Amino acid sequence: MSAITPRLAKPNAYRQSLFKTYSFKSLALAVAVVMPLTVASSSFVQAKEPSIYSHMATAQPVWAKHGMVSSQEALATQAGVEILKQGGNAVDAAVAVGFSLAVTLPRAGNIGGGGFMLVHLAKPNKTIAIDYREMAPSAAHRDIFIGEDGEPVKKLSREHGLAVGVPGTVMGMELALEKYGTMTMKQVTQAAIDMAQNGIAVTPDLQASLSGLKRRIAQWPSSAEIFYKADGTNYQTGEILKQPELAHSLSLIAKYGSKGFYQGETAEKIVAAIDAAGGNMTLADLKNYKVVEREPVVGEYRGYQVVSMPPPSSGGIHIIEMLNMLETYPIDELGHNTAATLHLMTEAMKRAYADRSEYLGDPDFYDVPVKALISKDYAKQLAKQIAIDKATPSSEIKPGKIAPYESNQTTHYSVVDKWGNAVSNTYTLNFSYGSGLVAKGTGILLNNEMDDFSAKPGTPNGYGLVGGEANAVEAHKRPLSSMSPTIVMQDGKPYIITGSPGGSRIITTTMQIIMNVIDHNLNIAEATNAPRIHHQWLPDLLRVEHTLNRDTQSLLKAKGHEVKVNNAIGSTQSIMVTEQGIFGASDPRRAGSQTLGY
Repeated sequence: MSAITPRLAKPNAYRQSLFKTYSFKSLALAVAVVMPLTVASSSFVQAKEPSIYSHMATAQPVWAKHGMVSSQEALATQAGVEILKQGGNAVDAAVAVGFSLAVTLPRAGNIGGGGFMLVHLAKPNKTIAIDYREMAPSAAHRDIFIGEDGEPVKKLSREHGLAVGVPGTVMGMELALEKYGTMTMKQVTQAAIDMAQNGIAVTPDLQASLSGLKRRIAQWPSSAEIFYKADGTNYQTGEILKQPELAHSLSLIAKYGSKGFYQGETAEKIVAAIDAAGGNMTLADLKNYKVVEREPVVGEYRGYQVVSMPPPSSGGIHIIEMLNMLETYPIDELGHNTAATLHLMTEAMKRAYADRSEYLGDPDFYDVPVKALISKDYAKQLAKQIAIDKATPSSEIKPGKIAPYESNQTTHYSVVDKWGNAVSNTYTLNFSYGSGLVAKGTGILLNNEMDDFSAKPGTPNGYGLVGGEANAVEAHKRPLSSMSPTIVMQDGKPYIITGSPGGSRIITTTMQIIMNVIDHNLNIAEATNAPRIHHQWLPDLLRVEHTLNRDTQSLLKAKGHEVKVNNAIGSTQSIMVTEQGIFGASDPRRAGSQTLGY
């Protein structure tokens, strides 16, 4: 598979505006920014082959011949690779990873939450978007989280029975396995059952997260008795954590499929736990949950096809919307992570997130204008609003005229098999460990995804994202998400399989992986390791990782951006498929991540 593909012509108007902007600046800035654009170019230029293994590369990816799994936890990665070695396909392995993460990465891996899976089948050549996002219970209503003063009550949507949405993970995994996999539920859950029953060694990462979130988890006795010792002390690194009740719940799923979760003893225990915590979920809510297969959103960026999740994920739409804006600029000539490039990316981010606040919601309840938002013409209109040398204040940016937020503790994984099938999956409990509540007798941590609705339209949620009427609380509705499992296609075949946790930063993180490979010719490890930025319109802050060059930060401030230095942004798990083999990289920003192939 060749990585050489046509690139769009560089727009003369933009080139001329750069000369006007920078020709009066310092000589150093003129050389850095203007000179690369003076080179004559034809209508089309060709992208270079991304460096794979090279002494010139700053990071080296993992290589495999047949198949690969990239996930945030090593034991789960190994479980997926074992399935591939046994002859399973990418879907079989993905389901095995999903159930394993519920044991080994309890803060985000789950069977008590939900998410999105993108499945590409080599034969027939098609991609399916599986929406197993949580749903609001039948008793949910618009003002369910509003207090007597008319304002949202945070605890009700975060650490309360009302915070729990009807979980979708188990049914989502079952649908994927039955329709597109080749193995049985018993086969793909066995590793997870064994690890829950026999125990796993507590890693430094798990020890730190349990210790740091003890207040929220230990407030629930059913959770404290699993994740802390009998005397109330913390598990230490290297000690064995056993989860026999979770093993039992997984065994019921292995035997009965999704009915072993949505009906019978597990369902009864979940409803009882939620009721005791002040919630209103019923057995009928669980029994009536439905997974939805949707058409992916599809865009094109410099000759590559970008395939991603449709609503109720906002990710796919806004990745494509931002890339469409940025395609009008010569990003490769401006350079990787230069102030000029990052300025343009920031301005595109602001405009996409302004649109997110207005137009995105559950498509089963609200007519989301997908085609308008991802159209090239619309992107050109937005790009015209961007000043080359000056930040536009968010207060001056409104949702465009067109024809809520997960926590960092989401998790993503990517899988490729020897037949060319691929899976990109992102799922979550929302906050780290969700609501913190384990349904007694099940070992299952329950989500707090109801916080992803707009408790009060126009008011920022716990992570600063503003939502509108389209994402208001309503019975049986799915909350808006930023999860963005994505597959970039080349010549109709998977080229980059990627995604990330990180709440609202998921969308911009995923976009930066794509740009790092396509625009800047980085291999997948370099693309993963590179410093990241994020802007979400409101609040009007440009978040940058502390590894971003300080001179670059100063140049961005000079353009009017309010720069806030953050620690890690995102945790991508990415795979690149080339003629030279399969290459992958786990994000070094999270301890314990592993990419493994065979």
